[in-house]
Amino acid sequence: MGIFDFLAGEFIDVIHWTDDTRDTMVWRFEREGHEIKYGAKLTVREGQAAVFVHEGQLADVFTPGLYMLETNNMPVMTTLQHWDHAFQSPFKSEIYFVNTTRFSDLKWGTKNPIICRDPEFGPVRLRAFGTYTIRVGDPARFLSEIVGTDGEFTMDEISFQIRNIIVQEFSRAIAGSGIPVLDMAANTRDLRV
Repeated sequence: MGIFDFLAGEFIDVIHWTDDTRDTMVWRFEREGHEIKYGAKLTVREGQAAVFVHEGQLADVFTPGLYMLETNNMPVMTTLQHWDHAFQSPFKSEIYFVNTTRFSDLKWGTKNPIICRDPEFGPVRLRAFGTYTIRVGDPARFLSEIVGTDGEFTMDEISFQIRNIIVQEFSRAIAGSGIPVLDMAANTRDLRV
């Protein structure tokens, strides 16, 4: 680490994220030693949330806006660290930016035909495909239950799992619907997934 790397780390006091990939769901702010200066500015843009993790424990979630990272706007951190006496040194934490916009036009389909019993035709093989849209509604829960410590979590990492859930639920709904194959296209709203 050269002198310029050291100095760059000392002067950085603005934390933000802009994404141009269109498939990144979570991005971790990286800083040498995970030291964030007391009083650093955090910019959270529309369509984002910032999840603050301190020593492995989820501490705070910031919605869109500009924040000064100090005790008066981090009540959970203040409680965790007893920072109510103007603690002024850097603290070791991580900030995860979560994309809360919609990810749309995502494709799903049955890999293999679904076999159903039709009253008129007997056993039939059905295939299905479509599109779906998702978005992160609870950034803290998404980070703790799905992402973990992944520094850059993309749509590809979860889309396979989501497609499998859709196909499984669709198969269950088709099998239990009792709708004849010839009437299925006209009665898709009656399918309860």
